[in-house]
Amino acid sequence: MTQEMILANATLVLPGETRTGSIKITDGEITDIAGGTGVPAGAVDCGGDFVSPGLIELHTDNLERHIQPRPKVDWPHAAAIIAHDAELAGTGITTVFDALRVGSIKSKEARYGQYARSLASELLELRGKDALKISHFLHLRAEVCSETLVDELNEFTDEDRVGLVSLMDHTPGQRQFRDISKLEAYVKGKHGFDDDAFLQHVANLKTMRDTYGDLHEVEAVKAAQRFGAVLASHDDTTEDQVAVSAGHGIRLAEFPTTVEAARACHAHDIQVMMGAPNLIRGGSHSGNVAAQELAELDLLDIVSSDYVPAALLLAAARLGEIWGDMARGLATVTSAPAKAVGLEDRGLLEIGKRADLIRFAMRAGVPALQGVYSRGQRVA
Repeated sequence: MTQEMILANATLVLPGETRTGSIKITDGEITDIAGGTGVPAGAVDCGGDFVSPGLIELHTDNLERHIQPRPKVDWPHAAAIIAHDAELAGTGITTVFDALRVGSIKSKEARYGQYARSLASELLELRGKDALKISHFLHLRAEVCSETLVDELNEFTDEDRVGLVSLMDHTPGQRQFRDISKLEAYVKGKHGFDDDAFLQHVANLKTMRDTYGDLHEVEAVKAAQRFGAVLASHDDTTEDQVAVSAGHGIRLAEFPTTVEAARACHAHDIQVMMGAPNLIRGGSHSGNVAAQELAELDLLDIVSSDYVPAALLLAAARLGEIWGDMARGLATVTSAPAKAVGLEDRGLLEIGKRADLIRFAMRAGVPALQGVYSRGQRVA
C-alpha cells in the first residue's frame, strides 16, 4: 500500500534559500515540492516551522560513550547501540557515521583494548534486522600511535559499510595536543592518572609513533581504498601537514587546529569540518582555533556533533545567525557532509531524494524539534 504524507505551510530549507511551501513524501521518497501557505486536505500544517533535510553526522564518539558509560564500566553492546540510535534520532540526526577506534595498545595500557570489529558486527546485525531508527555507516578512526592497527583494519571488508577512515595521530606535543598541559588535564580527568602515570603515557605514545607511525599511516590509506571509503585527516595544524594529507588524496579535514591549516585545506580543495561543541562553547577545549573564527573567515564547510549529539542542529542554527542565512547554516549538517562522503540520495530537499527530514521551530534562539522522519517514517 502506498504511504503518503504532506508537510504543508512550512519554511522549507532548500538548496541556497528558505521558502514557504509544502513537501510531499511517498513511500519514503520526496515526490513533490510546492510553494505557498496552503494546507491540502489531510496534510500536516507546520504553522511556519522549518522543514529541513535530516542531519548527517560524520564523526561522533557517542556510541563509545554508550558502551563504556564510565571508565572500566562495560555496557551490553546491543542495548548500547539501540540507545545510541534512539538518542541520535531524538536530536534530528538521520544518518550517522559511527566512529570506532581501530588500533589498540595491549602491552602497557589495557584501557586502549580492541573492540571495533565485534561492535561493528553487532551494529550491522541490528541494522539487518531493521531494529534501528536511522541510517548507520562505519567511521574507522585509525590510531597510528598503536600496536595493532594493521591487524584490526584487516578484520574489515568492503561489505562492512565503512564509509569513512580518518588518520588519527595523537602523539603528545603536536596536532590536537600541541600544548601538553591540555593533554595532561584531559587524561588525568578521564583516567585518573597521577603524575608518574601521565609521564609514562606520554612516553608510550611517543614510542608507538616512532615504532609504528609511518607504517600505520600507509596501511590506513590502503585500507580506505580497499573499503571504497572516504579518507579524512584529523587535527592538521600546519601547511606541511595539510600538504601530506593532500598527497594522500584526502578531501575532508576533521578539526584543523589553526587558521593556517584551514586556509591550506581550502587551497588544496579539502573541506573543513569543525566540532559543534567548539562553536557553541565559543572555543576549543584543547585551546585550538575557534570554529566561529573559521566561520567568520569563510573557512568552515561541515559541522560534526563530536561528543554532544544535540549540538549539531543548535550549531547549524547558530551558523545561520552568524552568516545571516539559515539555508547556509543547515547545509553544513546536511548537503555538505552528504557530498563529502558521496551520499547522493540524501541531504537536500529535492524530488527523488530520500525522505529523511526534520521539522523544528526556533524558541528563544534555540531550535526545538517538532518531528524527525527517516525514509518518511516518523522516528522522533
